Amino acid sequence: MEFRNLGRSGLRISAVSYGNWLTHGSQVEEDAALACVRQALDEGITTFDTADVYANTAAETVLGKALAGERREGLEIFTKVFWPTGPGAHNDHGLSRKHIMESIDGSLRRLGTDYVDLYQAHRYDHETPLEETMLAFADVVRAGKALYIGVSEWRAEEIRAAAELARELRVPLISNQPQYNMLWRVIEAEVVPTSEELGLSQIVWSPIAQGVLTGKYRPGQPPPAGSRATDEKGGAGMIERWMRDDVLTKVQELAPLADQAGLTLAQLAVAWTLQNPNVASAIIGASRPEQVTDNVKAAGVTLEADLLAAIDDVLGDVVERDPAKTQSPRRSEVLG
Repeated sequence: MEFRNLGRSGLRISAVSYGNWLTHGSQVEEDAALACVRQALDEGITTFDTADVYANTAAETVLGKALAGERREGLEIFTKVFWPTGPGAHNDHGLSRKHIMESIDGSLRRLGTDYVDLYQAHRYDHETPLEETMLAFADVVRAGKALYIGVSEWRAEEIRAAAELARELRVPLISNQPQYNMLWRVIEAEVVPTSEELGLSQIVWSPIAQGVLTGKYRPGQPPPAGSRATDEKGGAGMIERWMRDDVLTKVQELAPLADQAGLTLAQLAVAWTLQNPNVASAIIGASRPEQVTDNVKAAGVTLEADLLAAIDDVLGDVVERDPAKTQSPRRSEVLG
């Protein structure tokens, strides 16, 4: 396993990390989830990412159970706060001081740990003053409940404003967690340059576009039984944007390039994200242990410049690059 520093901090994390969005407590039965975490550990993954909202807190509980008994100093455990996790009352969401302080305690209890290595703002809160949010995060760090803080899916100007407050509060803001893959590159124009300037790294989610970049979805054909595209608990809705014949056709055309590199399509996709020097880690998920074994082989792979150019040529205009696609919901949208 390759290890990289997260931002300008001294924290080193595994270049491939394991996340349990849309799997633990939802799509995958608990025994299978535990087996996937065990396989991740066996493959050298030390970094585990979750969020309180995943499966409405159940994902944190499953991850805590899976990591119980492991040497805590040898792990990096990340979680997030923003989305509703309770009955949807007026203070059950957002980045108010009240919600952050109550949420960190709930996350620690479910994860079975005294602290998380990284506590992340899952989206930007348009209704709460940023000063209030950042002071609450600083107090979480000073209370020893988190070692570092990060954000997820924040725009460049939001990251810059948070970084300025973090410096004033002397609290380590070191990361952003955006969606990033061959098909979705909206962070490249603004978020990545801003993060490089400010000393933040990216921890990217959906490096294989929720399974689309594995090539298992074929144009003009129904999705395989049991795949994410058939998961009515949330997976199908999230993957829908990629399930167009023009996208699926382009993905199939990547197969010869993967063969040329001696990689599977999934490995090529994960390795592609890790070529960006601002990416510290790519988060993989799994419903079966063998998927972990396959994807982790992308760590440490170097893709030559001509191969990267060939990928761009194949994908052409199906790639989304618009920075405006990074956005956070308003409170009315959060509560539906």
